[in-house]
Amino acid sequence: MGRITVRRPVLRLSASGAPVRRPDTLAAEEPLEIRVAGKPLTITMRTPGHDFDLVAGFLAAEGVVARAADIATMRYCADTEEQNTLDVVLSPGVTPPDDSMTRAFTTTSACGVCGKASIEALRSDRPYEVAADPVRLTPAVLATMPERLRGAQRVFDRTGGLHAAGLFDADGGLLAVRRTSAGTTPSTR
Repeated sequence: MGRITVRRPVLRLSASGAPVRRPDTLAAEEPLEIRVAGKPLTITMRTPGHDFDLVAGFLAAEGVVARAADIATMRYCADTEEQNTLDVVLSPGVTPPDDSMTRAFTTTSACGVCGKASIEALRSDRPYEVAADPVRLTPAVLATMPERLRGAQRVFDRTGGLHAAGLFDADGGLLAVRRTSAGTTPSTR
């Protein structure tokens, strides 16, 4: 698996002085091919690490799986030089994605809207109704979440170019943080 950050020379420009060339820490980004039962589904760009969580979330967002038990196994493929191909085996009885889900372009680590052909396609592949979720957050709890998430993003502090997604409980407690790739842009520190 690749590194989370890389050091690269950058040319820093400012209105108040001469350009300065110096090394900077950048967020790394590498492709990840996602296969289901050995069949390629898509390629996404990501910062290495937490690939299993990324793929499980992608499959849930795409409506391929509805719960963790729908995934029997995940493994990195041995037929590639690096750990940039992950194969998922679905549990018995879980319908594999049909060919219409295969992306003919690189997907992003965004919300799952990219690559859909219609609004109806967004609505039809969700195995649950968001409005039916009994969890309700108060505005006060919701307002604390961005700062809690920001406080847990150490790599963002070093790169200025890496974002994260967080999982919170109903009381606003941060349960998990996962990096999401935002491109390899020099920091603005």
